[in-house]
Amino acid sequence: MAYRTLEEIQLRKAQLREAIDRENERIATTWSSLSARKESSTRGEYVANLVSYAVTAFDALMAVRKLKRNYGGFMGLLGRNGKSRKR
Repeated sequence: MAYRTLEEIQLRKAQLREAIDRENERIATTWSSLSARKESSTRGEYVANLVSYAVTAFDALMAVRKLKRNYGGFMGLLGRNGKSRKR
């Protein structure tokens, strides 16, 4: 689209700004609904969430342990510690 006047450019800029603002509002709404912490309504849900968090933490711990053992730590992943990795 060819713009011939400054007013056309300003009008198009205003239209784009409105579209961007609408998209930002939609993204903010979606993000807040995704990141909102859901409260457990029953004791069973509370225990299930607690177990889920514990399993996730244990899994992360085991992954870090495995990486450390196989690569000699974080710097070993980048190949900067001088050790050759185990195969």
